[in-house]
Amino acid sequence: MDKQRTDFEFDSTNIEPEYTKSSGNVFKDLGFEDDKAENLKIRADLMISLRRFIKENGLTQEEAADLFGVSQPRISDLVNCKIEKFSIDTLVNMITKTGAEVDLKVDTSRQKRLTA
Repeated sequence: MDKQRTDFEFDSTNIEPEYTKSSGNVFKDLGFEDDKAENLKIRADLMISLRRFIKENGLTQEEAADLFGVSQPRISDLVNCKIEKFSIDTLVNMITKTGAEVDLKVDTSRQKRLTA
C-alpha cells in the first residue's frame, strides 16, 4: 500500500533556515522606535551588569539592597528583569556603588545632517 503525502508532511532536508541580521539592538529588531530601543538597550546592559555583580559576589537580595541603598523588592525587580521599573539614572547610581565606572559612547556615524 502506497503512503499518501498529506499537507502536513514535508521533506525538511532541502529547506534552508532564514536568518535576519541583527542591528545590534534586539529592541530595535523587535520593532521598538529608535529612541525607545536605545533607552531599553542601555537599561538592559546596566541591569545585566548589576545582576552579574550580585551573582559573582554571592549576594543575597537583602545584602544587595543594603549595598545599593534600595529595598529588597527593588532588587527582586532587578533580578527578575523588570526593566520598566528602572530608569537609566537609578541603574547608574546603583552601579557606581559597586566601584565600577559607567562610560557612555555616542556613535555619530549615522547621525542625520540638518541643512539650513
